[in-house]
Amino acid sequence: MAIEKFSLRCYCYLDRMQPQYAAFIGTVTQGDLPTEGMASLYIEMAPGNEVFRTVDIAVKATEARPGAQIVEREFGMFEIHSPRQADVIESGRIVLQRLGLEVKDRIRPKVASVQLITNVDSYQAQLINRFRRGSMLVPGQTLLVVECFPAAYINYACNEAEKKASIDIVHVSSVGRFGRMWLSGTEAEAKTAQEAAVRALEDLEGVNSDF
Repeated sequence: MAIEKFSLRCYCYLDRMQPQYAAFIGTVTQGDLPTEGMASLYIEMAPGNEVFRTVDIAVKATEARPGAQIVEREFGMFEIHSPRQADVIESGRIVLQRLGLEVKDRIRPKVASVQLITNVDSYQAQLINRFRRGSMLVPGQTLLVVECFPAAYINYACNEAEKKASIDIVHVSSVGRFGRMWLSGTEAEAKTAQEAAVRALEDLEGVNSDF
């Protein structure tokens, strides 16, 4: 049986988790709970079962703690965080070292789609509120939806958007082939968030790959 080649799909470092983003992650994580201001690192890989080995390496390297460990059919993803940026950076460095990889080996993120919906209708707001885990979408607000590939990079995009714009995080989905985020606010702030999120993703380096 052939051994599948290891792929570093995402290596995504968040230097400082923003208040809303950290609060949202606290509603969905099954591991150690992060708080505002912590540094965080998301690593996504294929094949998925590699996640067990990489989490073991990461948590034994420093005092960084795991917030997520997810294995799907195709991919595996985990997140670690710490109040000390140095712990998160060092754990990530050791993981890459043990796997014989560098940050430049990660897949470069791509923006798959961006939608800006102004003056959201009451019925659509209700539909979206049925699945959200963050703030409620209020009718009349502007809704920003950003989709990217690979999925885990959407966490970075969301955190960077919150740094630059006064928006509400409605929901974030970072598992699967594509990552998506739903943000709401005024039209002006939503546009600012869009620019920040897209720029953040486009500025990351890595290996180009198709969707």
